[in-house]
Amino acid sequence: MSITILSLLLGIGGMFGWGIYDFLGGVFSKQIGSFKSLFWSQTAGLVSILLLAFIVKPETAFPISAIILSPIAAIVYSAGYLFFFKGFEKGNVSIVAATMNLWAVFTMLFAFVFMGQRLTTTQTMGVFMIIFGATLASIDWGGIGVMPMIENYASRLKKKNAILTHDGYNQKLQLSAGVREAILGAFFFGIFWNISEIISEEIGWLSTTLLVKFGIAIFLLIFSVAVKQKVGLVNSTVKMKGMILLMGLIEVSAVALVNYGLTIGDAILITPIASALSIVTISLAVFFLKDKISKLQGFGIIMAIIGIIATAF
Repeated sequence: MSITILSLLLGIGGMFGWGIYDFLGGVFSKQIGSFKSLFWSQTAGLVSILLLAFIVKPETAFPISAIILSPIAAIVYSAGYLFFFKGFEKGNVSIVAATMNLWAVFTMLFAFVFMGQRLTTTQTMGVFMIIFGATLASIDWGGIGVMPMIENYASRLKKKNAILTHDGYNQKLQLSAGVREAILGAFFFGIFWNISEIISEEIGWLSTTLLVKFGIAIFLLIFSVAVKQKVGLVNSTVKMKGMILLMGLIEVSAVALVNYGLTIGDAILITPIASALSIVTISLAVFFLKDKISKLQGFGIIMAIIGIIATAF
C-alpha cells in the first residue's frame, strides 16, 4: 500500500475516532453529567494505552523537561475537555462542536507568540474563516428577533398613523447555550497541543500519550475530591457503562492512528483530515439527536470546517 493511501486512511481513522468520541461525550454528558463521562472515558483510555505500551515497550528514560511539562499538559487537556463536555451538557451538540473548532486558532496563536512559528497566506485565511464561521455558528439568531421585528413594522405600516414599535421582541444578541464553555475548552486545547508537540519531539508520541493520560487520571481524581464530585456509575445501565468505556478506547485509537501516521506518512494529508472531526460529530448529532440549526449557523459550521482544513496547508 502506498504512503499516500495509508496517510489518507489513517487521517480518516483519526477523524472518525475523535468525531465519534465527541458525539458520545455530548450524549452521555446530558445523561449522567459531563464529569462522569470524561472521568470514565479517560480512565478507559489510560488502561488502553497502558496495554499498548506493554506490547510496544516505548522508551522509559524521560528527560526532566518532559517530566515537568507532562503534568501541565495533563491539566490543560483535562480543563479543555471539562469545559467542552460541560458545553455539551448545557447546549446543542452541533453548535458546541462547531465552536470548539476555535482550538485550531488558539493553537496557532500560541505557536506564533511563544514558539516563533509563522502562518502561510492560506493558513491565515483559514484562521479568519474559523473565527467568522464559529461566530456565526455560536450566536443564538432566534433570540435576536430580527424577523419578528420586520414583520411587526410591515404590519403597522399598513395602518394609518401607526406608531412603529418593536415592543415584546427580544433584541438582545446572545450566545447559544454551551458556547462560552466551548470557547474556554478551545483555549485550553490550544495550550495543550503546543506543549504536547514539545514533549513528543523529546520522547515520542506513545510515551507522551502515556504520561499525559496518567496525569489526566490523577488530576481528575484530585479534582473530584476537591469539588466533592461523585464519579460512581451505580445507577447507570450496563450498556451505558460499556459505551462510556468504549469512548475511551475510541479516543486512544484515534490518537494512536494519527500519531503513527505522522511518523510514517504525509502530515500534510493526515492533519487536515483528522482535524475535520467536527464533520463527524455534527453529522451524528443532526442525524441521531435531530439537532436544529439555523441556515446561518449551518453556513458558519461549514465555513469553520473548511477553515480548519485550510490551516493545514
